[in-house]
Amino acid sequence: MKLNTNNNAYIIIYSAILVVIVAFLLAFVYQALKPMQDANVALDQKKQILNSLNLRNLDGAEAEAMYGKVVKSEEEIDGSTYYLCETKDGKKKYVFPLKGMGLWGGISGYVAVDDDLNTIYGVYFNHESETAGLGSEIKDSQAWQEKFIGKKIYSESGELAVGVVKKVENAASEVDCITGATLTSNGVHDMLRNGLDGYISKLKEE
Repeated sequence: MKLNTNNNAYIIIYSAILVVIVAFLLAFVYQALKPMQDANVALDQKKQILNSLNLRNLDGAEAEAMYGKVVKSEEEIDGSTYYLCETKDGKKKYVFPLKGMGLWGGISGYVAVDDDLNTIYGVYFNHESETAGLGSEIKDSQAWQEKFIGKKIYSESGELAVGVVKKVENAASEVDCITGATLTSNGVHDMLRNGLDGYISKLKEE
């Protein structure tokens, strides 16, 4: 008996079988690749933390080895994770992960702070979808990130002072915003102030 391939029932059954097969193959590939994807995500996070400690341009093996040397422990405070680190010269650093909002989506970063809990040792920022050549410079411009090195988070009177501004009036704590990316710069400003003060205030209470 010849199969009627123009029959509606045949078309529906054929389509259903094809969908099941494709779904199975996609699920199989996803599961097979997931360990590799998870490893890549973990490695990228380690590289970002190392970038904030001014340890940049490391390949995968170098980053894994360096991370094991400088990151001494992962700590938690009120459900938020931060990292206790030690530089080559034996100095203690805190690395705080931060999250915020840019112009088009989420932004994030890691900020390394000296043992005094007031002096920024280094930063690394990332973004999901900021404009190329403008807001994306928070990630792409190492020179801009390096402007944060040595900035004070608090003033001598203890007031929160760190920030990203259009016009720098307090050179000890402020960094000029990225030209043409005011809203993204404002996002970094808010992320720094809210995130750092949140971690440091809780640490000082302990």
